Amino acid sequence: MRGGTKPATADTWWLPRGVVALRGRIFERANGDRAVTLPSAVHGPEVFERVYAHPAANGRSAGAGLSDLFWYWLSPGPEVHQEHLEPGERYEDVAATTRRMLAGTSDDLTAAATRAVARTLDTVPDGRISLVRLRDLVMPAWAEFCYELVFKEPCPPRARDLITAHADDVVSALKCTGLRHPGRRARLTEYLSAKVAAGEVPYPLPKTLSAAEQVHYLQGTMFNTAVVQLSEATAHVLLALARHPEVQRRVLDDTDDDRYLTRVLDETMRLYPLFGIAHRITTGEIPLDEDTVLPPGTVVCFSYPGYHATGYDRPDAFDPDRWAALSVKDAHHIPYGVAANRPCPAWRLSPLVLRAAVREVLRRFRLDSTAPHTRSIPHRAPCLLIPRDLSPQPRRLDALRRYVRTRNAVEDVTRGVRQLVLGTVMVLHARRQRLAGRYFEEHPPGGCPADRGRGPGPSPHVPARR
Repeated sequence: MRGGTKPATADTWWLPRGVVALRGRIFERANGDRAVTLPSAVHGPEVFERVYAHPAANGRSAGAGLSDLFWYWLSPGPEVHQEHLEPGERYEDVAATTRRMLAGTSDDLTAAATRAVARTLDTVPDGRISLVRLRDLVMPAWAEFCYELVFKEPCPPRARDLITAHADDVVSALKCTGLRHPGRRARLTEYLSAKVAAGEVPYPLPKTLSAAEQVHYLQGTMFNTAVVQLSEATAHVLLALARHPEVQRRVLDDTDDDRYLTRVLDETMRLYPLFGIAHRITTGEIPLDEDTVLPPGTVVCFSYPGYHATGYDRPDAFDPDRWAALSVKDAHHIPYGVAANRPCPAWRLSPLVLRAAVREVLRRFRLDSTAPHTRSIPHRAPCLLIPRDLSPQPRRLDALRRYVRTRNAVEDVTRGVRQLVLGTVMVLHARRQRLAGRYFEEHPPGGCPADRGRGPGPSPHVPARR
């Protein structure tokens, strides 16, 4: 789209913006003076790139107070979650297993995603306009899709419901819109434990993990992160299309050519990256500039939104056409991380299945939304689904659009207060439990292999020792 748009948060009230800013400051300041955020006013994108790709920027959880927060929200099993394992044998073993599960031909992956989304859309009435939360709409579809990737069989309704409840609970806690529900998470753990014990996973699971850790690995990597990230990415793309009807029309006009839709995906992931801040702990010295060296143990917070806003004309504008003359590999664009430092294992799969999901939704519905679009989408992306063969009266549609806008404005205030209260409660609880800190006190990184097989440390949903 050519022509400017308002910044992503321009039509929201001060309170939700304040909550987002406060969360960012908490993440950046959780480690006090030992934390460095990149890029910054002093160190630009070139420093971000150099430090992120440095071999010594490879620590993941040990030694970072910020890790206590993420381990708390990602329990159970963050100690074996692929994103939080320290570099070494266990990480390589787990990463190889994940790559095997995500492998497949483009045609097979596209067809599986289309089927899963179609089954979900079959539950939406096709004779009237529906108001949905896009993230909630697609999460059961991605739960089914990921189940089929792991188990190579159709997903039973009970498994879909358990996975969806677990993934929603994790992401709601992360966004501080709800408290954690360990019992809800434990029900999925019990289900997966039975599947693993019965030998129903058609892949060799990581040998460096105990049976309990293998269950936690599946739950955290495949049925939390994979489901949540696919759901949020789909919601972002669909909400962007709903708010930019001219872009939506062009995607529909190019049904036999995915080049424009790919540009839409690239622009959506640039403006609304799924990760806000990725933190790493330095394991050796890293030169920051001519006068400064980051010592071992420094926590570096890599700001994806900050990096994605550099090097572009009108960086706050949603403009898929910018990618017609701009190469992704030459731009400040890392929606799946950097190859030199733990890239997202779904970097190949995600664009394939996201295109399939968007095509299936647009085949059935026209999208319309007046809800604001922010990176964290705590409102879960309210949107009107208008059946393709339905021509609603303009006055009726205008009334619905006003309702979406007004309801979201009211919810912004109440949700902002809830985030402040619940976020404070959970951050304090997480800091008391010190889940990551306690684990690494008992399991020092680089310990002997025998130590690694002892099983996980204190379960993240068990109260801390007094």
